Amino acid sequence: MNAKEIIKQSVEAKIDDYMAIVQSLYDNPEIGNEEFETMALLVDYLTKAGFETQAGYVVPTGFLGTYDSGKPGLTIAFMCEYDALPEVGHGCGHNLIAAIGVAAGEALKAVIDQYGGKVLVVGTPAEENFGGKVSMAEAGVFDNVDVALMVHPGTKNGVGGRSNALYPLKFEFFGKNAHACRPSEGASALDAAVMSFVQINLLRQFMAPHTYIHGVISDGGKAANVIPAYASLDYYFRAPNFAYAKEVAQKAEKIAESIAMANGTTVETSVYECPYEDTVINYKLAELLTEKYQELGLTDIEPVDEVATGSTDVGAVSYKCPTIQGYIKIAEDWVQGHSKEMADATISPAGKAGLIKAAQGIALVALQLLEEPETFAEVQKEQTETLSKLLG
Repeated sequence: MNAKEIIKQSVEAKIDDYMAIVQSLYDNPEIGNEEFETMALLVDYLTKAGFETQAGYVVPTGFLGTYDSGKPGLTIAFMCEYDALPEVGHGCGHNLIAAIGVAAGEALKAVIDQYGGKVLVVGTPAEENFGGKVSMAEAGVFDNVDVALMVHPGTKNGVGGRSNALYPLKFEFFGKNAHACRPSEGASALDAAVMSFVQINLLRQFMAPHTYIHGVISDGGKAANVIPAYASLDYYFRAPNFAYAKEVAQKAEKIAESIAMANGTTVETSVYECPYEDTVINYKLAELLTEKYQELGLTDIEPVDEVATGSTDVGAVSYKCPTIQGYIKIAEDWVQGHSKEMADATISPAGKAGLIKAAQGIALVALQLLEEPETFAEVQKEQTETLSKLLG
């Protein structure tokens, strides 16, 4: 068999093992930074598969699986996500992402000795809110990686797209308690929070396109007959790039400071979750994944989505090395992300089929880069030119 066939057969031959991982994570969902059992399961599998493994890598629930051919060559990283959501479990399909990364890594391991280089399977926890990839990127995990690859399940086959930068900010207002029938003796932190909430929302019409503000009153007091001495707002500020997301957040800070002063209260702000960068697109990688999906019989493959909506910590990796986060269809259009229906789709026949195609697809992209140095040079040249434009 040639290398392509070895890769495809590797995924198909071990599909029951990979689906057992998907099912186990589905049955035992763990939220961000609490994925200890999940980490142990994945590390154990990779160790038995012949990878050198490190648990608790960079962050407590991160891991790294490494296979080194012992010969010079590219370092290819396959990224795994595996944190679940409260209430809905794996409604974002991270249990399937984890198995896709493991399967792709094991498939490439089966052929890389022919070419030289290293295969990394990187366990990146807490994507939903605490940004495992951000911590890993800051720690230098991807500094010597040549290409990073992953696939996310959804309702379309696609090659990924832009994501919004995200700046999360908490506003905490401090006033003075008083009996509700003697409000003049107190200072309402809730009033300051509500007025700030309204005014921050009014920023929307003055923002650049594709910029978003989402906020909630996370604490508004405990009793109706007490003037609240404390109230808080949790906000996400999203924009096509990080600098603008932060600029909008700073405008909101000025609003809250002015309103707090007018209400006889004070306000403190803090970054309460992990900020995310926007995603750097590599069109050559998108072209390669499109070709591989077509070779594997997939149709209706969405091109690069140029309009960013959501945010992801993949952005942090994309500033370190050429990166792609493709998509694989496992559910119909009516199924929403972050839902129990999407979680159920991961353990369905469509989820199993999606795992096979996704893992084969990114492993075959990696194979082409190993076989064709000129193709990797194109990927690297595009990355360098794009970052030069973005960073100046």
